[in-house]
Order: sequence, then C-alpha cells, then structure tokens
Amino acid sequence: MRAIRVAPVALLGAALCAVAAPAASATVLTGGPSTSFTPTITPSAVAPGGQVTLGAVGCASDATAFSGVFDTITIPQGRSATVSVDKQARRGASYPVTFRCGTATKTANLSITGAATSTPTTAPTTSSTVAPQGVQGGLGGSAEAMDPTEIAAGSALVTVAAAGAFYALRKRRAERRH
Repeated sequence: MRAIRVAPVALLGAALCAVAAPAASATVLTGGPSTSFTPTITPSAVAPGGQVTLGAVGCASDATAFSGVFDTITIPQGRSATVSVDKQARRGASYPVTFRCGTATKTANLSITGAATSTPTTAPTTSSTVAPQGVQGGLGGSAEAMDPTEIAAGSALVTVAAAGAFYALRKRRAERRH
C-alpha cells in the first residue's frame, strides 16, 4: 500500500530528471570552453629559483597552471604568464605541471637542471613559500563559472524533493488521524 502512495512522487522526480538532464548536458557539450589547447613551458628545463613562461595556446578562456615547484597561476586568454620556480626544487628532477582550461586538463613536465640561478632582476608574477613536498590543496576543479542551466536543474530537483517529502508527511499525518 505504501508503494502506491510513493509512486507519484518518484515518477515526478524521474520525469524532472529526464527533462533537466538533456538541457544541462547540451550546455556542457556545446557551450563550454574549448578543450583543444596546447600547454607550453619555456624553457622546459630551468635551475632552482629560475623563471619559466607558461602558456595555454588555443584556450578560449583564462587557464590555470600548478605544480609542486610553484604556486597556482592564472594564464590570461591569448597571453602567457611568468612564474618563479622554488629555490628548494630538487636538481635533476622532473615535475609535472598541470594546466586547466575550462573543464579540460593537460600535463607537461618541467625539468630542473643542476646549476642554481641568482635571484631574478624582475619581479616574478608569483612566488611560492611552500616547500615542494606533499599535495597542494585547493578547490580541486570544483570552482568554475556558474552555469544557469545546472543551477536551475539543481533547484528544481531540490524543490521536487521538498514537495515530495511535504506531501508524504501530510498524507501520513492525515492517515493517523482516522
């Protein structure tokens, strides 16, 4: 008997999911930023304390880059950004540099040479005070531009769930009175 009372709410929720899912995925498939980009690191080998120039050729929006040897840096669309490598970077090691353009992620390697460099004469775009050990925490890709379609779909699902819970509780309360 209980399954019959819950069935309309479940069907309404399933119907809303079926209607909202294609709209949300269509935005991701057609309206999202370009995923065909090429990360660049110049030079690809640098001494500890040296500077590298990072780029995301073909990215249709601002890109970000992060590694264990420098802080996360934003690369403006169509331009490049310069960053200083930590002086504590291990000589002879190769560090992965992760580039993120929209929802696409690509990795390139940065080699650390054996010779140390002097302090750069120009001010770096960013510098790091974190040792190159452990995992760099952060938002983990969860912070992007807010998509109105996804917000509307999520709000609709929350509303349907709340309405279904309200309906079930009211129905249950009404049955106990009789």
